[in-house]
Amino acid sequence: MRSNVGGEEDQGNPRNADARAQAEESDGQGRRILINLPQGQKYKSNEISTAKYNLFTFIPKFLFEQFRRYANIFFLCIGLLQQIPGVSPTGKYVTIVPLFVILTITAVKEMVEDIKRHKADSKVNHTKVKVLTSAGDWIHKKWMEVCVGDILNIENSSFFPADLILLASSEPQGMCYIETANLDGETNLKIRSGLVCTSELTDPKNLARLTGQVEAEQPNRSLYEFAGNIVLSGEQAVPVSATQMLLRGARLRNTNWVHGLVVYTGHESKLLMNSTKAPLKRSTVDIVTNYQIIFLFVILVCLSLISAIGNLVKGNNGEDHEFYIKADSNLNNGFGWQFITFFILYNNLIPISLQVTLEIVKFIQAYYMNWDEAMHYIDPEMGVDSYALARTSNLNEELGQIKYVFSDKTGTLTRNVMEYKKCSVAGVMYDPEREFGKQLGHKDLVDNLKQGTNSPEMISDFLTLLTVCHTVIPEQGEDGVTRYNAASPDEKALVEGAEKYDYRFVARRPESVTIKTCAGKMETYQVLNVIEFTSTRKRMSIVVKTPSGEIKLYIKGADSVILERLGQNREQREHYDTTLNHLEEFAKCGLRTLCLGVATIPLAQYEEWNRRWVVASTAINDREEQIDEVATSLETNLTLIGATAIEDKLQDQVPETIEKLLEANIHVWMLTGDKQETAINIAKSCRLHRDNSDLFIINSRSPEEAREEIQEQLKELKKDGLVGKSNDITLVTDGKSLNYTLLPDMRKDFIDLCTSCRAVVCCRVSPIQKADMVELVKEHTGAITLSIGDGANDVAMIQKAAVGVGISGNEGLQAANSADFAIAQFRFLSRLLFVHGAWNYSRISKVILYSFYKNITLYIIELWFAIYNYWSGQVIYERWTIGMYNLFFTSAPPVALGLFDRTCTAATREEYPSLYHSTQKSEFFNHREFWKWIANSIVHSVLLFWLPQMAMYFGVSWESGQTDGYLVLGNTVYTLVVVTTCLKAGIEMDAWTWFSHGSIWGSIALWFLFLVIYSHIWPSAKFVASNMAGMSEILLSSPVFWFCLLLVPTVTLLADVAFRAIKTTVFTTETDKIRIAEVMNKEVAVYVEGGRRPISETSRLLRNVRKRFRKNKQRQEEQATMEMDVRHGYAFSQEEAGAVSQGEYIRRYDTTRPRIPQVPQMAPKVPPRKPKVHEV
Repeated sequence: MRSNVGGEEDQGNPRNADARAQAEESDGQGRRILINLPQGQKYKSNEISTAKYNLFTFIPKFLFEQFRRYANIFFLCIGLLQQIPGVSPTGKYVTIVPLFVILTITAVKEMVEDIKRHKADSKVNHTKVKVLTSAGDWIHKKWMEVCVGDILNIENSSFFPADLILLASSEPQGMCYIETANLDGETNLKIRSGLVCTSELTDPKNLARLTGQVEAEQPNRSLYEFAGNIVLSGEQAVPVSATQMLLRGARLRNTNWVHGLVVYTGHESKLLMNSTKAPLKRSTVDIVTNYQIIFLFVILVCLSLISAIGNLVKGNNGEDHEFYIKADSNLNNGFGWQFITFFILYNNLIPISLQVTLEIVKFIQAYYMNWDEAMHYIDPEMGVDSYALARTSNLNEELGQIKYVFSDKTGTLTRNVMEYKKCSVAGVMYDPEREFGKQLGHKDLVDNLKQGTNSPEMISDFLTLLTVCHTVIPEQGEDGVTRYNAASPDEKALVEGAEKYDYRFVARRPESVTIKTCAGKMETYQVLNVIEFTSTRKRMSIVVKTPSGEIKLYIKGADSVILERLGQNREQREHYDTTLNHLEEFAKCGLRTLCLGVATIPLAQYEEWNRRWVVASTAINDREEQIDEVATSLETNLTLIGATAIEDKLQDQVPETIEKLLEANIHVWMLTGDKQETAINIAKSCRLHRDNSDLFIINSRSPEEAREEIQEQLKELKKDGLVGKSNDITLVTDGKSLNYTLLPDMRKDFIDLCTSCRAVVCCRVSPIQKADMVELVKEHTGAITLSIGDGANDVAMIQKAAVGVGISGNEGLQAANSADFAIAQFRFLSRLLFVHGAWNYSRISKVILYSFYKNITLYIIELWFAIYNYWSGQVIYERWTIGMYNLFFTSAPPVALGLFDRTCTAATREEYPSLYHSTQKSEFFNHREFWKWIANSIVHSVLLFWLPQMAMYFGVSWESGQTDGYLVLGNTVYTLVVVTTCLKAGIEMDAWTWFSHGSIWGSIALWFLFLVIYSHIWPSAKFVASNMAGMSEILLSSPVFWFCLLLVPTVTLLADVAFRAIKTTVFTTETDKIRIAEVMNKEVAVYVEGGRRPISETSRLLRNVRKRFRKNKQRQEEQATMEMDVRHGYAFSQEEAGAVSQGEYIRRYDTTRPRIPQVPQMAPKVPPRKPKVHEV
């Protein structure tokens, strides 16, 4: 959209000419952004919103959401029909007013919940950032005020507020580190590099004088691609690629500051384009209830037709009914009007009170979760003090029916913290925490080196490798402490691990590194060559000249590539078997392993090799292949040093939580943007993948290959009838393969394969692919899904799942803002599901079923009464008592069921996840249960009407001369209904509390109190109760009434009590046994049936399946290599094909020189200025 700029400014001004040209050309492909000039085009604001509503959309969206419920449409129609004069037998306002109150309460609840989202958005939008002024000063602006074309100064550890082009930084040649875990889940830091033409612009005054334009592609959702040019005034266009892009959601790390030009803002940023709009979610119970209401509506229509036909037949049978129904009492006496009358009369078969009760119950249930101290997380070091938060209460019961959990890895399962733990050197394991075998600590390794025992030369090479073979940059802080900056968290952990042995990496220069040994000696190694790590090579090498003049190759990588390059001499392979055993021991602990090797290279061999290396490095054609070939020729004849073990620290109790989820028959899928080896390693350490589980890996390079792999594995599973079962298989696939497997013709086979596996790991996936996987499962299984994550890259899958859970407690993480529930730690998920979810589901189920039961029990009696009142539409109850039934006399029992009822204690539910099976299978609320309750209510209504009707069949008289009438019968029946329905609630309760007792006995007492008071209102209040005068004395003085009060509820509920007793004692469920054990204070464990699944016939069949897989020899070799890496725990994080090669990167640094100071200074005051074009 173009901005309408007035004609005050000179039309000949070159700046205006630039702006006009920009506006004209931006209408084509791409956009042109002027540098330090007003923009000629208005772009989207940088303000973001994750809320469901705003001021203008609230009413239409809210009404749409509410009237998706057929009950609300039904009550609206009833309320409108009741406004027709002379038609409604129950009054004009008994439906429309409660409906209005319900919608108002619901609207307030929705507003309260959405205001919380707006507050979270406001916190992000009001975050401050430094923006460059035309005078060359920095001023603070809110994120929401940042515009396209602004130049920002971002400081270390800050998030980027928009998509920026990197101009300059505090590092050499405009380099910087960024953390993209929030975008792609990768743990390693990325390196970005500014352009040569801007990297020297570190002074804001010079930056403010910069002019030109940026040509950029239109906003898109591709996180890893960008095409553009920067054209500075008077210079040629310079290409800009993704290596210069700093995306919103990423974070600046290990860099003092960067300057960046804003390219995309707000919802046009790549991060938010990978997100979706906040959906309007509905629970499965709500949807099922909706369908049941349709059936009840059909029954209501049938009853109304039957009654209207009965009225028509009685009216035309030749009998005179003038004595009973006056001819002029109702002018609307045609068949259609009679149908409407009965339709209104029976409308309460669908309880309007249900909506109010559910809103109250769900709202308080949400606060139960919010106040749960067991889900309160405090971390004083990180400054975190976070409770669980239910951002919506509409999905409380969904938590009790989860079948699939989709989890992010970085920040959700892991802490994104690597820690060096142990090592194996020359066949000796140094592990201070070793439980079995000889225990040697870090100090023992240093002692062996100093004392010359246990291969001291190899220990020396080991420590030298840790401190030399890496791309880490040391930085000495103002406090004198050396801190390490690294793109690879593994390398940083290894260098920090070397410090445990008093070996320190001191300085890096372009051609050398300096280390300090445990003897206090400074040693400088000349760096001759760096052979980079790639996921294909699975190793990194460095060629150095030692202080003694030797040329050595130090190498680290996967055991599958290091061990095959060992020399054949006994000394080179001496510790081969021992190291392999140690690797497996490390892997079983869930640690990330690397194998280490060394080779001494004669000078002549090195010089000849180096000539070939230079030729390969400068080759025009097939450069990568030539480099790999030359590198491989040197990386041979190695001597095995040993192995290292690094812990990718998990969040607290993650393995235990995942084990519980699997025991609860919940499928856990890990969806991450991280590398395959890292993802598998974490899957092992968190017990998602077990050592005895089969591993299926799909890494397809084409649709045909993907189809062949899927069909091959499905074919074998089908042979043994294992498709769709929870087999002990872990399926691993990557984002590239998902591009093929999610194609329409493969989706069905792919989901069949996935759902036949115990666990699924998807790595290198984009945010949209995460959402696609969730949608795929929802589409093909119909199961209730839950997504959990902590980063902005998880928002899409969180919003796509039936229930979204965000990890809260860390700044800048938008997942919690977009989620339905927020928890501070992954471990709280078990309590959220097994305790709150199971309780909420069973409670909500009982509230809904009981609400329908009590309404049908009362109001279907109108049908039985119609048989005796000539189908006239006369009501058996007094009008005001009809309205009071749901409002006062039966409103408390369903609330007690919804808030306090439970089968097992929280501790028992957490300890025995198999108890979750009953709620997961929707055993408490389904079509069968619903109609069972409906049938029960009809039987009860028959007994509650005809037993007292037969008792009063011959009439009842009093000493005062009064006789009974229809209201005496009606109030007797009404009393019996109140007593019976309240006692029925008591029968259905599994846990009795003071509120439960109060709700039942208090409701019954309240009716009798109301009856006494209401019977004495008239004639003091002449507008009500004229036909109820003295009714309490009439009823309470009648032996027939007391006889019915004792007999009828007993007879009515006798079958219910017998059914409950037989069900609990004869057909006892696991839950019933545990509930009884808890009441009797017995040991619970002996009653648990659904523990961990034993190895069964399925395991034997799987072994046969595994033997038949991988007939293709090449694929078989690849699979064997992958399985070996997994078995030995190999994982390594390092950016590949980054902005700066690893060799070039380390040669840019000279840490002995002073760093560029923090130059930006703040303007003392924001100068008044004319608004820019994009602000008009």
